[in-house]
Amino acid sequence: MINFVNTEITVFIDADGSHDPEDIPKLTYPRLKGEADLVVASRLMGGSSELHGGFDEFFRLTGSSFITAMINWRFKVKLSESQNGFRAIKTDVMKQLGLVENITTIEQEVTMKTLKKGFRIVEVPSHEHTRKLGYSKISVKKVAFRYVYTLFKYLFF
Repeated sequence: MINFVNTEITVFIDADGSHDPEDIPKLTYPRLKGEADLVVASRLMGGSSELHGGFDEFFRLTGSSFITAMINWRFKVKLSESQNGFRAIKTDVMKQLGLVENITTIEQEVTMKTLKKGFRIVEVPSHEHTRKLGYSKISVKKVAFRYVYTLFKYLFF
């Protein structure tokens, strides 16, 4: 499917309405200026209406922070987060990554493969709103192993 994309920049946005499409220019600007190959929206810099809550939110935030800390350690970078699905990437770079993940682990795959290949990542603040559509169908218990497996797979291999 990636081979059919022919725009200069590919933007990823969650379908639940939690990201503000008006932030797309913020995401694409560093790429258009030649400052980055991948631009990731950061909820930790821009705020989130869903970061605080019950056990599931705490567990997701803790897991996400652990994944980001491991990426920062391994690649000697200082990202505030690696799991946000709202991002813009240079399409030619995306095609070079050989992406294989088919669930939300794709965010960490894109981040780590971008860094491994020496491409530049920049973060921009973006507020994540409470989802407007549907509910999360991701069971933390069911996918936790996949996140850990994917993390170590792309960190070290």
